[in-house]
Amino acid sequence: MEVGFIFFIAILIMSVIIHEVSHGYVADLLGDPTARLAGRLTLNPVPHIDPLGSFVVPVLIYFSTAGQFMIGWAKPVPFNPYNMKNQRLGTILVGGAGVAANFLIAVIFAMLIRFSDTLGLPSGFIEISVLIVLLNLVLAVFNLIPIPPLDGSKILFALLPYRFNAIQEFLERYWFIMFFIVILFAVKIVWPIVSVLFLLLTGISL
Repeated sequence: MEVGFIFFIAILIMSVIIHEVSHGYVADLLGDPTARLAGRLTLNPVPHIDPLGSFVVPVLIYFSTAGQFMIGWAKPVPFNPYNMKNQRLGTILVGGAGVAANFLIAVIFAMLIRFSDTLGLPSGFIEISVLIVLLNLVLAVFNLIPIPPLDGSKILFALLPYRFNAIQEFLERYWFIMFFIVILFAVKIVWPIVSVLFLLLTGISL
């Protein structure tokens, strides 16, 4: 098995775990202890691993794109908006927490890449940092797509006025079909945006 693939999987799993734990921490801060009581506010991979999203889909996408792309997910952290005083704002903040965490990770490691010469960082660390930035940008952008069960749908539904409930009902009813289509075209949907963000953050063109 390729070393690059092993690094991809390891970084992906830790990134999606941080993503999910961020949802839970923000929810807990806003008054919803569901994730904490379920034992999901931990970086231990075991409670978070989803066999399909953490292994099967990433492996298939990785090899079908010749190692150029990978996406995946962990088990969603449980969340009950009715425990929060402001359900709409709380849903938006919890929904955006995972994306914000991934983007923050990408920014931190992008800065390490930019100042690697000044910091005297070894080339091996820079190569790993490139993967970290890339995968976390992919996760952030991918999760903003407004299709259930992605975070973008939670944010969209919280922002939509009541009169547009038909949109939410349609997306929730046919989410599996639409999500499957998104997975099929994930590279074309996500990659152009990720490429621009990667260049802006690191100064390196993909």
